[in-house]
Amino acid sequence: MLMVHPAVLTDLVAQYEALRALEASAGDLETQQRLDDVSYTLCVATGTRDVDTALSTARHHLRGARASDGPVLTANAV
Repeated sequence: MLMVHPAVLTDLVAQYEALRALEASAGDLETQQRLDDVSYTLCVATGTRDVDTALSTARHHLRGARASDGPVLTANAV
């Protein structure tokens, strides 16, 4: 299976965590939509179907990531 570059995966996880924190404090519809979008992208990027599995998979892959993993794909390419 193809895997998103570690830098992009790191950014997606960071976005998810920031949006979760924002959702807990603000809880508006725009934040929820952005969280849904990032959650979906994380699932696609990791080949999973739910965000908890996607986060676990992303973190697992990031622990094994190397600087020589190849070129960075943009999040929009996912």
